[in-house]
Amino acid sequence: MRTDCRHYESRTYASGEAVRKCLLDLAPEAPWNCPADCPRYERRRIDAGWQYGSLAKGMEPAPPEPEVAMNADVGALLDEVEDIVNAAGVDLLAEQAKRSASRKGMFRKRKKR
Repeated sequence: MRTDCRHYESRTYASGEAVRKCLLDLAPEAPWNCPADCPRYERRRIDAGWQYGSLAKGMEPAPPEPEVAMNADVGALLDEVEDIVNAAGVDLLAEQAKRSASRKGMFRKRKKR
């Protein structure tokens, strides 16, 4: 994983587990592993000149990933998971729009009779 890429993201959860991935999803069969010849690699510019204190653990080099035999089953599983997450997102957006529309109705002016 290229940690100096503009599209690299690292997040550490309260449990201590760290997630490192590409925001562009350019390696769908292995989102934790950047392709060596990635066409969208852009060096991160905002980090120039920054000094990191002891709390900045997200910028440490990623530990080596275990070797995983990639086959069609793993790619298909990741595609399925992505479809489930995308479908849930659509449902959440529809629910949000429905709530927003019902709230707008509360503030309409009533016609005087």
